[in-house]
Amino acid sequence: MAPRKIIIDTDPGQDDAVAILLALASPQDLEVLAITAVAGNVPLHRTSRNARVICELAGRTDVPVHDGAEAPLRRTLVTAEYVHGKSGLDGYDLPEPTMPVASLSAAEAIIHHVRREPPGTVTLCPLGPLTNIATALMSAPDIAERIAGIVLMGGAYFEVGNVTPAAEFNIYVDPEAADIVMKSGIDITIMPLDVTHKALITAPWLEGMKALGTHVGDVVCSWLDFYERFDIEKYGGAGGPLHDPCVIAWLLKPELFTGRRINVEIETQSDLTRGMTVADWWGVTDRAPNALFIGDLDASGFFDLLSDRLGRL
Repeated sequence: MAPRKIIIDTDPGQDDAVAILLALASPQDLEVLAITAVAGNVPLHRTSRNARVICELAGRTDVPVHDGAEAPLRRTLVTAEYVHGKSGLDGYDLPEPTMPVASLSAAEAIIHHVRREPPGTVTLCPLGPLTNIATALMSAPDIAERIAGIVLMGGAYFEVGNVTPAAEFNIYVDPEAADIVMKSGIDITIMPLDVTHKALITAPWLEGMKALGTHVGDVVCSWLDFYERFDIEKYGGAGGPLHDPCVIAWLLKPELFTGRRINVEIETQSDLTRGMTVADWWGVTDRAPNALFIGDLDASGFFDLLSDRLGRL
């Protein structure tokens, strides 16, 4: 089978970085048409820089990186340096990237690729706020029926919020964009906190990454050692969750995950619950399902996949 064509929309972030590396390490399965940067974990100039740093680390300067939205559609940008550090990739200092930013904006690049490729062949993989995706859909409504699907990290149900009591960070930052995406009619798969909090980094796995004896292994180990400190302190667990790699892992091995098709709505009006993913897990409304909401994963298989693929870089 031909590799699945994907566009990664991202705000790196150490866990975004691992997700990108996982995709770039899997060319037999995934063809990364472009990486589009968005403001989120850190401001845009840093997420753009970080995306290019990651491509160079993987030896994949052939993948274009496009700059996207500097701010949410209607809100003031909220960032997460308190998790990822000032650079967004604290933990290991890599050289400044030499590859240039691509000429098209993120939304223009999404529109270009979706229109250029055969209908139903391009999957969008948002790992951060959904501003770029919503902008593309508003600018070119015709692309919605051509997109194969959207697999995103965001939201929660049982776990509820990690940035407010009600909301997960990616959705909270730009709830209006998330609302547009959820109402687009595109086939959507959601990796919420409910599943990503089961993808917990362990000390033996980090030791295994270090034992690879590769530059990529050393960098990933150092990034995640920095990244997981915040979550360990916050949640009291033994390791931090690898949120964004779940998106790419689902594309590579969907059998590692389980979930159900439900209706998911985005709260945009309430100050108290802004960005909440109102997920009808139990089917208590008559609203039609609009997303596959993932609830569980095989953590051992997930980390085996990460080790195998990252070991190829």
